[in-house]
Amino acid sequence: MTYMLSRPAGACDPGSGLLLAEHFQVAYVTTDIEQACELFRSRLGIRRFSRLEGQMPGGGHIRAEFAWVGTVMYELISASGAGSEIYMDRLQGNGEFQLKHHHFGYLLQNREQWEAVMTRARQSGWAVPYHNVNPLVEVCFVDATELGHYLEYFLPFRAGLDFFESVPRH
Repeated sequence: MTYMLSRPAGACDPGSGLLLAEHFQVAYVTTDIEQACELFRSRLGIRRFSRLEGQMPGGGHIRAEFAWVGTVMYELISASGAGSEIYMDRLQGNGEFQLKHHHFGYLLQNREQWEAVMTRARQSGWAVPYHNVNPLVEVCFVDATELGHYLEYFLPFRAGLDFFESVPRH
């Protein structure tokens, strides 16, 4: 017998609460992205990734690998140099391989939802330690300290939606 869980669509009203947006991503940071990808391949079954890498606004370098499993996108991140602290500061500097949960990602549908997130973060007393606009998305991290990880919000542009569509599906 096959069991299926019927799931209602989310309310997607981040003005009513920061978790009330479209949750679509789980992200990890690592000290060795090749080793992290291999772990996801050999032990977790995610065989193919799409890569984005380049210079960060602060001057450092970032590399991220993405894969869809159903409606969830997994992201693996490694960064170094100036501006990489937002990603790497929760890892120990002991030279060993590390892989740690970093953030849940939320996809926003419009500018009104973006403004609602900014307002709600301020009302909640949580900092927004990172904000960036690039050709793919406008993005920010809310430091949900009590949860132990960041909440990342994306307001995608057409190029960002095209990239998300091109990520391998498992």
